[in-house]
Amino acid sequence: MHINRVDLNLLVVFDAIYSEGGITRAADKLHLTQPAVSHALGRLRDLFDDPLFERDGRLMMPTPKARSLIGTVRRSLRDLQIMFNDIERFDPATSERGFTVGMRDLLEVSVLPVLAQRMAKAAPTLKLASVRLDRPNLEAELATGVLDVAIDVLRPVSDDIAYQRTAQDRMVVLARPHHRVVSQGLTLEDYLEQDHIQLSSRRSGQSFEDLELSRLGIQRRIRLRCQNAFAALRIVNETDTLLTLAESYARELAPQFGLKVLPLPFKTTPFDAYLYWHKNVDNDPSNRWLREQIQSMIR
Repeated sequence: MHINRVDLNLLVVFDAIYSEGGITRAADKLHLTQPAVSHALGRLRDLFDDPLFERDGRLMMPTPKARSLIGTVRRSLRDLQIMFNDIERFDPATSERGFTVGMRDLLEVSVLPVLAQRMAKAAPTLKLASVRLDRPNLEAELATGVLDVAIDVLRPVSDDIAYQRTAQDRMVVLARPHHRVVSQGLTLEDYLEQDHIQLSSRRSGQSFEDLELSRLGIQRRIRLRCQNAFAALRIVNETDTLLTLAESYARELAPQFGLKVLPLPFKTTPFDAYLYWHKNVDNDPSNRWLREQIQSMIR
């Protein structure tokens, strides 16, 4: 099949249906009518000789053929967007493009309000979406443009992914004001004797502080594993459990829950945050502008 037979706008529709899981939401996203999107899907089905999406309840689920195509489609659309960005000078003050940033929900608390405030002043028509980080698919989502950038701890990545340290952090301990460790001081012995909340979005596995303790040949007493930071902070406020957290988050959140911040009673390796992006957008003006905003904001 020759490319001159293909309407490239069909690929945009394909990506939207795949992302939104339905014709109605895809039409809303693309500012098209539902019949127009349905017609485009019909043309796509003829083009690829495959249903591509099949209804499952209220969702349109991709077929194996669609799943095999989505990576190539998104990379192609990303490359075309970069080409047009190079042609048209990026002006944050007037641009209406959207950015998607992957980060943990806890980091969102400290980063997103400041970033949104900056964008409201310098780039009032830009759109910003913060989404939960899917670590196993981080590289694929950066490569295909699902994410423009991501913020996370240091991770092994391929040579296609660029990264830069944004901030150095350290771990601290949160406790309610009347906990005895607040008045007496928190020793390592106290830390190991107390009940702890382990904050993690994963279903199992050690947290950063537990890995550090295991290197010392010791372990703490975990009474509760929790995936939501605000739930964990409420529990610390209402019980004598302790929560170990990065200091940048702890200083931001502790006053809201009436908690005290205590030094961690053992040394750990640095707990740094890194900004990740795909090297194919190294020189993309809009992506570079976004990276500069994040870097200057959380250094």
